[in-house]
Amino acid sequence: MTPASAGYEVTVEGAGAASVERRTRETQVRVALRLAGEGLAEIETGIGFYDHLLASLAHHALFDLEVRASGDLAVDEHHTVEDVALVLGTALGAALGERAGIARFGDAAVPMDEAVATAVVDVGGRPYAVVDLPFRGERAGTLPLQLVDHALEALARTAGVTLHLRGTGRNDHHLAEAAFKALGRALRAACEPDPRRGGAVASTKGRLG
Repeated sequence: MTPASAGYEVTVEGAGAASVERRTRETQVRVALRLAGEGLAEIETGIGFYDHLLASLAHHALFDLEVRASGDLAVDEHHTVEDVALVLGTALGAALGERAGIARFGDAAVPMDEAVATAVVDVGGRPYAVVDLPFRGERAGTLPLQLVDHALEALARTAGVTLHLRGTGRNDHHLAEAAFKALGRALRAACEPDPRRGGAVASTKGRLG
């Protein structure tokens, strides 16, 4: 169980896999995640473009990801978007376990037409996020774009990931999608086993965090 798991029901399902549930008066969220997957995704949040972004992340990370969420969308999308990100981050942290024997760092740059995004990650247990995605509009589909930064910061916090994610583009859909694809590819690289480590952590301190 990760430090972020207070209030979460966390089940570690073998090496590199975890499921997490969280229930509040505002949302009910369940996430199942397998790191060494095939990029399969089943996402149901009630927010179509958010589903699309999470599916893109899973596809390019080669994670198998299932997300089932219901929330107070009659109020607005904020609680659902944030809570899904919190639970997903908790599942990622739990699936990483002791974070030993993996590459730890990853980076990727992904273009989508006129947009391009760059993600750099450290999955070594130090939560921090710097996100710079200059959207021009207020929404993509039913997703308020101001919540994208918020969701990414929430995910980084509960996963124990340092995330630097930047992008440019004239089309908000392209910019958001490039960002999540870049994040997926960076996470794939960081979570991959490093056979030369022999199961040790990638740190001169001999431990992570």
